[in-house]
Amino acid sequence: MSTRPSEGPAIDSIVQASQSAAAGQRPGGNAAGMAAIGLWSTLAVLATWTGSIPPLQLLAACFVTAGVVGLVLPLWRRPAGQSWRQSLRQPWRAYVLTTAALFGYHALYFLALKTAPPVEASLINYLWPLLIVLVAACLPGTRPPPAVYVAVALGFVGAVAVVTRMRRPELEPAHALGYLAALGAALVWAAYSVLNRRHAGIPSTALALPCLTVALLASLGHGLLETTAWPEPGEWLAILALGLGPVGGAFWLWDHGTKHGQLAVLGTLAYAAPVLSTLWLLLAGRAEPHWSQALACVLIVGAGLLLRRVMRGQAG
Repeated sequence: MSTRPSEGPAIDSIVQASQSAAAGQRPGGNAAGMAAIGLWSTLAVLATWTGSIPPLQLLAACFVTAGVVGLVLPLWRRPAGQSWRQSLRQPWRAYVLTTAALFGYHALYFLALKTAPPVEASLINYLWPLLIVLVAACLPGTRPPPAVYVAVALGFVGAVAVVTRMRRPELEPAHALGYLAALGAALVWAAYSVLNRRHAGIPSTALALPCLTVALLASLGHGLLETTAWPEPGEWLAILALGLGPVGGAFWLWDHGTKHGQLAVLGTLAYAAPVLSTLWLLLAGRAEPHWSQALACVLIVGAGLLLRRVMRGQAG
């Protein structure tokens, strides 16, 4: 019988989920998380095709798309033995956590971009993968090997290189609100990614209701703060792509990844998102090439190769 004292239901449930992942669910979880990161990398280039649609209106439209798809998807594919309604059920704590994280993260990030220079805001926001690794290191039974810290450091430096183009960021007191909002966004997403492990038994199909709630909250915010802009036909296609991809499907994949994958690995690989995002922008002609992008690619690939070596060593 274990003599480990109870650390509270929240920590115990996270530990149990981590132990479950260690029992054989990691490969699928890691793959889902990496797919989410890949989809997130398309966010910037797709957003450039949405014209002048206000942020909250765009957020509402994307999450409506994601929510409707989430309602329809279980009609064809859902956990064995569950009805359509059962596949959407979840404890209220899981519903509140997901809704607050999805809406809170985007609201804070949009606020940061509005009240601080985008380079500095993005750089602070990209602390969330590092925070995931640090928090995962504190969980009993999930402490990553030292090489993971080296990998996440390489990833963070790569993100700094691609975001700043190797220019020194300037943190000015006048933009303090924006910096705090960006830090808040990073904290919200890191906390959600770790706490989501408490609900590993809930199918990802249950995300449909939080997505629709976020759409409702964003619509209310849009009505109060913004002027509606009617999208052009091409912009509707971009909204659909966003709702199916980086602002929709990616959250289903990340949900599965954080519940059944290795948090330290996913946190490190998340630094590939800004590099891949820059590459998509270059291919679309929406960004100018710079030597710092090549440096970032080398650092991110190095981090990935190091992680691969770590995972092979653990498997062996």
